[in-house]
Parts: sequence; structure tokens; C-alpha cells
Amino acid sequence: MSNVIGIDLGTTHSLCAVFRESGPVLIPNSHGGYLTPSVVGMLESGEIVVGSAAKELRVTHPERTASCFKRYMGSDRKIQVGPKTFQPYELSSLVLKSLVADAENFLGEEVTEAVITVPAYFHDHQRQATKIAGELAGLRVRRIINEPTAAALVYGFHARDQERQLCVIDLGGGTFDVTVMEVFEGTLEIRSTAGESMLGGEDFTDRIVSAVLHHEKLQLEIAELKQPLRVARLRVECEQAKRKLTAEEVVRIRLPDLDGSIPENPKEFRVDRQTFARLSETLMKRISTPIDRALRDASLSPGEIDDVLLVGGATRMPVLQDYVRSYFGKPAIMEHNPDEVVALGAAIQAALIENDAAVNDLVMTDVCPFTLGVEIAKEFGGQTTAGYFYPILHRNSTIPISREEVFYTVSPNQKQVEVRVYQGDARKIVDNIALGSLSVKDIAPGPVGQPIHIRFTYDLNGLLEVEAYSAGGKKHRTVLTNHVHGLNEDQIRDAVERLQALKIYPRENLEYQKLARFCERMLGEINRDERKQLDRALDYFEEAMASCDKEECERAERVVRTVLEELGIEYFENDDE
Repeated sequence: MSNVIGIDLGTTHSLCAVFRESGPVLIPNSHGGYLTPSVVGMLESGEIVVGSAAKELRVTHPERTASCFKRYMGSDRKIQVGPKTFQPYELSSLVLKSLVADAENFLGEEVTEAVITVPAYFHDHQRQATKIAGELAGLRVRRIINEPTAAALVYGFHARDQERQLCVIDLGGGTFDVTVMEVFEGTLEIRSTAGESMLGGEDFTDRIVSAVLHHEKLQLEIAELKQPLRVARLRVECEQAKRKLTAEEVVRIRLPDLDGSIPENPKEFRVDRQTFARLSETLMKRISTPIDRALRDASLSPGEIDDVLLVGGATRMPVLQDYVRSYFGKPAIMEHNPDEVVALGAAIQAALIENDAAVNDLVMTDVCPFTLGVEIAKEFGGQTTAGYFYPILHRNSTIPISREEVFYTVSPNQKQVEVRVYQGDARKIVDNIALGSLSVKDIAPGPVGQPIHIRFTYDLNGLLEVEAYSAGGKKHRTVLTNHVHGLNEDQIRDAVERLQALKIYPRENLEYQKLARFCERMLGEINRDERKQLDRALDYFEEAMASCDKEECERAERVVRTVLEELGIEYFENDDE
């Protein structure tokens, strides 16, 4: 059995799983659920909370929380959480630490290795940032695996004898991927992948938020700056409305006051499925483009796809399911919980790495989702012009892959060549993504046209190594992803020390903190008399938590839960509900 855990590090939620004799098993968190919100918060005490407690804190104290930071992985963006500033990979490492603590509690042993999933369309900088986040969390990252591939592994694990052409549509909280693959005789062969790393369920929620604010003659971007508490509460209302629309035709959204509270007789904004579909039109157009591209690259038509698998919580939206049914001419399959299937697949990948006997007849191939190449110069009318892109590895090439091309110097006695590496399909580098560079020095003197050999090697983790050398010269190599926006070993060491200095709120008391923050949020949604009753109970509860007396905390918790029940306020134990 594999002791390597599988982790789905998501934009809105994260979870983990482990492979056991019967197959992959989900690991519960401290609240007894499987989904841990990818939210990090800082209490007034300076302690860090992760997950449900931080999600509740986000409503009442948005300035002390961070969410959706997965979208900024691989960038040099700074994110403020209370008085401290974090990099996206540091915040992700805190989420990973929380998941590791859950896994160790569940397994009863130390966890040091993991397979972590990423969107198929994550570029090299984002993948390396994910790997670094794992290392900061104390993990040896055995493999970075694409999310749609992980989901397909679950399908392949349970249907090994089938021969099917599959299309996996993965719409998570912040990213969108499409992967086309063939399943035959226990083999999963990825044929193509496409997607967008800045498109997900959060964008659909934002469309509802924007519509409500527009009705109030406000713009989302301005309201977030000037009315943060109101927008934070409204976002919760709109997220709940979006979820309700999966089962209901019409929902009503309560409009919060400036302080984020819900008045006794609030204004309401009505949204039905047709309105939501209209608000989502431009987003659906962005969804159609990667689907078209993935099928075209796989040389398949929609009618040649046998099964469409839906992955990611946002695929529950009727607007998405209706679109898939119309596009492929058949309803999609959702045999497994779309929120959980990626983590289960990561656990299967962990079993494959560990050569677990339960998966010894399962084989998987994956592809490089991008075209990768270098900048070259072209000659026009006797003049040399730089800035053109030359592909070395083409998108959807099966990995691992290594390929070498020969280029030539453009000046006599040229001593050095700067190899600039890009990702994309545009003819000119200005329209592609710069990944990094390396220098080839000590080129032997000679006329124009001295050969320079450049080799690209793309591994199973989706990390790119570039090697370059001149004839008879020294080889120069770099793993470009080690240079994510200047991230070096010293910076990683500093990040480790900075994170170790943080005080993490005790895991065993997280449920108390979540309940307290939930009550704090509810104070803004009930009338004056009810507020007094709940406020008294909350004061008692927080005093008990400060005393660190376990029995007193348990008594206070019972009091708070009783008051919530008397007031008819439903409290969900975990984010799965």
C-alpha cells in the first residue's frame, strides 16, 4: 500500500486522499468533512487559521484573510493578510500544512511525501511554485500531475476493460481545463489538453456580485475598495445563490448594509436560471474555445467522444451542463463527486509511483500542454531582425520528451549567445510567455553560422530543462523553473524561516474557532433581541477559549449550539454540506 498521499490543491477548496487495499480513500479534516477551504486568515492574536475558520473570518474581517491565491502562483504578487505580507506559494504551503496535519491524524504516522495536482494549463513557473509550496510544507513532492489526468485515473481504475474516447471538462473554482484521452486495456493515453488558468467558478460568482452592485449603481472594483465588508458579505450571498440555482429555478439575494450586516427587511435581488445564463454568456464563450482546440488537436469531432466527464464543483452549474449536452449531443457523466475525484486520482498516481500491486495493470501517458521554444532572428532583405519564435517542443507532445535543435550565430566571431525560452504559439515572442534564459559563452571564433545546439527536456512533472552548447564548447544547462521571478535557494530558506515563525492555531481547537467566527457572522443577520442572546453566548464561548480549559470550552460550545438551535440558525459542521 502507498504511504504517499495525493493532494488536490484547489483555488477554493483543497483535499487529500491515500491509496489503500480497496482503492483510494479520502482523508477527513478536523471538522469531519473532506473539503478544506483554500483560505488563510490571521486572528487578532496573530495566530494563523486555515480552512473553514478562515473562510468565516473572511466575511467579517476580509482584511485579515486571503483566498484564491492559487491564481497568482508563479508570480511575484504580494498578498496582505493582516499586518503581514505573503507570496502565493507561502499561502499555499500553509494550506498544504493543514492537509498534512489531517493526513497524519488520520493515518497515525508522519507524512513526508505527496503527489500534488495542478491545472493542466499551469505553465512552468506555476508548477515550480507549487513544488516549492510543497517543500515549504515539509513534503517531498514525488509528482506534479494534471488535474484532468488525475480525474481520468479514477475512471480508468474502475473501468479498465473499456475502450473509450473521453473528454474531461474540469471547471474548478479558479481554473478551467479540457483533456481528451483514449482508454484501452488499462491504458490511459492523453491525446490533447487545453484550458485557461484564470477562469473558474469564482468568475461566475463575480458576475452575480457585479449584477447586484450594478443594480445599486456601484462597480465591483470600486465597491471592493470603498465598501469591503458589504462586498465580502454579498459575495457569500451570491455564492449561495449560485449553488441554489443548481436545484432551484429562482433565488433571491439579500443586499447587505455598508457594515456587512443584513437588515431586518433587506432589499432583495431576484436571479433566475435564465438571468444567470445571460450574465455568464461571455464566460461560456471563453469555455468553448479550449474545448474546440482540444478536440481539434486530438483530430476528433464532438460526435466521436464516447463519454464526457465533469470534474470540479463548478460543473454542477446547469448553464455548464446544458452547454456540454448541446455541444456533444449527450449528457455528461458525473459518476464520482466532482469536488473529490481529483484527490482520489492523485492517490492512484501515488500508488503507481509506489508500484502498488492493485494498479500494476494500469498505465498512463500524459502530454506537454504548451508549445515551448526559443527566440530567433530572421533575415529580411539583408537585414537581421530578432523577436521571432521557433518551437522546439510542440503542444500535446507525449511526455517525458527530449528534443534537440541546431541554431546558428548571426555575427562573425560571436562569443556569446543568449538563449531566451518562451511558451506559446504566436509567431513573435512579444505575444508569448517568457520563461527564462541562459547564456552560451566561450564560442570559438569563426564566421557567421557557428552551430549552437539547444535541447529541451520536459519531464513527467511538467518541468522544463534546457541545455545549450556550441561545437567543442562547454554545456550550459538550467531548469528554468528554478528561476521563478528570481526565486532562489536563499529566498526559499528565508521563506521557511518566516513560516516557521508563524504561530499556527491548534488543529484540535479549529472547530471552536470556526463556530465562533460563524456566530460573529450571524450577529449581522438577526434582529436586535436575537443578537443580544447570541452575543452573550459568544462572549462566554470566547472567554472559555481564552482560558484554555477544555471542560469549560465544551460547556460553552454546548451553550452556543443550543442558542443557535433556539434561534433557528442552521450550522453546518463542514464545507462538504
